[in-house]
Amino acid sequence: MSRFNVSTNHPLIPNANEYMYEKQFVSIHSEDRNVIKFPSASDFEIELPQDYCNVRGVKLDNWSFPSNYYVFSNSQNNISLAFEITVPYNPSDYMGNDPLLTAMSDAMWAYKGKQYIATIEEGFYNPFQMATELTNRMNAAVTSVIVNYIKNVLNNTTLLQQFMINGYDQFVVAYNEVGQKLWFGNKSSAFLMSNSSSFYATNALNNESCSKQSYPDFSNWGLPAYLGFSRVVAIPTASVGGVYPRFFYGSANTPGDNGFWLIPDSQYLGTNVNIPVYSLEAPFRINLMGNSYFYIEIEGMNNIDETIPFSINNFTSTTNGTTGVVKSAFAKIPVTTTPISQWYDNYQNPVKIYNPPAERIRKLKIKVRYHNGSLVDFGTTNYSMLLEFSILRPQNKRDYSSFKPESYD
Repeated sequence: MSRFNVSTNHPLIPNANEYMYEKQFVSIHSEDRNVIKFPSASDFEIELPQDYCNVRGVKLDNWSFPSNYYVFSNSQNNISLAFEITVPYNPSDYMGNDPLLTAMSDAMWAYKGKQYIATIEEGFYNPFQMATELTNRMNAAVTSVIVNYIKNVLNNTTLLQQFMINGYDQFVVAYNEVGQKLWFGNKSSAFLMSNSSSFYATNALNNESCSKQSYPDFSNWGLPAYLGFSRVVAIPTASVGGVYPRFFYGSANTPGDNGFWLIPDSQYLGTNVNIPVYSLEAPFRINLMGNSYFYIEIEGMNNIDETIPFSINNFTSTTNGTTGVVKSAFAKIPVTTTPISQWYDNYQNPVKIYNPPAERIRKLKIKVRYHNGSLVDFGTTNYSMLLEFSILRPQNKRDYSSFKPESYD
């Protein structure tokens, strides 16, 4: 065309098929969401400040996340520990006749074959805090059973008051700093760790929610996985001849204990000074760090393919295909520090490319999750991220032609 049609108030300006490449940055803060509609900072939608048109690509430029998360939480299904007392202490075996010890023994024998469940507090632990927490929680689980027996079966108020002074205190958990492993012991009764129990699978199902897609996991299947156990029953060994478990590098649980972390209480000895104690060492080192990565999903922008934990089903047993997820996430964020802190980073390679360019982007649906599908629990702590939009701005055709009117001299 050499001339435009100017008989209209809206002349068409031809596109030059030339574009200016432009970067537009958008800062997103989790606290800017509609908190009433989206109470969780891990799963929400947010309206952008303007329409972003002709978007060629989107990239996560930088971010700031709080390291104030719970490694151990009910939603992660890793706060409960199942164990059994297989051979409860019997005072008559050691010529003892203490009525309270007899009542405690009767309660544990009545509960024999059933699982005790110790549930720790949600949060983040160092190894020594975990050892102390487990000691107290395991004893509390047994205490609850004994209290119920004395109250409802024996109906003996005097024994109950006497028992409640100290409760059950025979379980001891110690952390070996050199080997970085936990040791579990009982001063008077044989026990086992029920790591193969169906309780862990059942508990995981009970913790499922409609909004959370959680995958089976062989590495983080419950609290024992973090404590250094595999999914097999762990059975302790009994001391022989009064030779009790010991850490030889120094003090174990209390200063000056010379490494002896598990010795019997004098009231349990009766006339036998060689009462056995029972101990076991977790086969693997303790792991209290939790997930090392989490993923950001943005609906319509995911560009990372992701494998998922192996599960035994008809598909995996009859084909050689993968059960991975295509375009499952937009970004993968490393967790570089432990609570309580804040970390910043800006190294992220994956880019979502649109071909042809996205006509318009105005709203984002964001989800922050772990690899197993469970949402990251930020609580009331906020985070922010900066998105880089690569935009193509169409340019108007600028070439023109001139002519001389016939009436012009």
